[in-house]
Amino acid sequence: MSVELPLWRAISVFRVLALAYSLARYAGSFHRFLHPVAGWIYLGALVLWTLATMRAFGDPRRLKWPVLAVDLVVGLTGIALSGAYDSPARVAAGSLTLPGIWVCGTVLGCAGKGGWKPATAAVLLLAGSNVLWHGGLDGDNLHDAVLLLLVGGAIGYVMDVARAGEATLTEALRVEAATRERERLSRDIHDGVLQVLALVQRQDEGELSRLAGEQERALRVLMAGAVLPRQAQGGARDLRELLGPYQAERVTLAGPASPVLLPVPVAGEVAAAVGAALDNVARHAGPTARAWILLEEEPDTVTVSVRDDGPGYPPGRLAEARAAGRLGVSQSIEGRMRDLGGTAVLHSLPGEGVEVELRVPRERT
Repeated sequence: MSVELPLWRAISVFRVLALAYSLARYAGSFHRFLHPVAGWIYLGALVLWTLATMRAFGDPRRLKWPVLAVDLVVGLTGIALSGAYDSPARVAAGSLTLPGIWVCGTVLGCAGKGGWKPATAAVLLLAGSNVLWHGGLDGDNLHDAVLLLLVGGAIGYVMDVARAGEATLTEALRVEAATRERERLSRDIHDGVLQVLALVQRQDEGELSRLAGEQERALRVLMAGAVLPRQAQGGARDLRELLGPYQAERVTLAGPASPVLLPVPVAGEVAAAVGAALDNVARHAGPTARAWILLEEEPDTVTVSVRDDGPGYPPGRLAEARAAGRLGVSQSIEGRMRDLGGTAVLHSLPGEGVEVELRVPRERT
């Protein structure tokens, strides 16, 4: 309702201003009416009704069709009473009705609630009431009817376009959220299950059994975590602790002495991206390749660099991998950083190794 609400608030304010105008106009000419006291009684009821329906006309969730129907009846009654309370000479001279432009609020409400069709129906009823009880089919009544038709049709069309745009935006956001969740699941599967399957041909039965058990537990955690929103994982985590297990005989870790705190989901995703980069080193740089992890902390960003001394890769290799459907870089590394609002930049030349630079923004506290 974010697009519609300002329009509805404007309609509610218009009704109050139109009521004030009708009261001021009647106060200046009530002595010319045949039954001025009866006119004040009607306007008093109009004030009470307008104040009672202010909240309803300001929010389409509260404005129901029965309220609009009563609002229309109040306007029609005021037009009919205007012909009875005023003198025939004044009516013939084009005097305004008791509700005056207040009835435009009814037309706007019908247009906002149901579009141009209900607004047109309300205009026809109001115009017919003017013809029957207040002046007949003259130029003034015809002019008022045309103006109401134009206003009601325009507002109804704007409301229809706003609702269509809101629905399109909602659907686009839903698709985007589903796509992001699908990409997240594909990353986790790539980092775990697919890597284990790749080891089937190289591992003995005991090692394969151990890895299969680990992946079963990981999948259970993954599916359980997918039930709750990821934002529900609160708190902070020291990124150094998550990167520490990657340090090994051929992997060197360097970082600041003080903790590098990030929200738990962010720290976990950065550590997983580092793990994916090291997995690429193990698979593509050879068993003797060395790797270095450098963790740097700045006021607004945290940067993790993963560099190896392998053979590197030629230009265009990443594009070929993406076209072949391999997710190691495009999803497990770049996708993770993109979802965090960060960046992943890869540098490589044949014979000079690969450097992966991961940058993620820090939330100011």
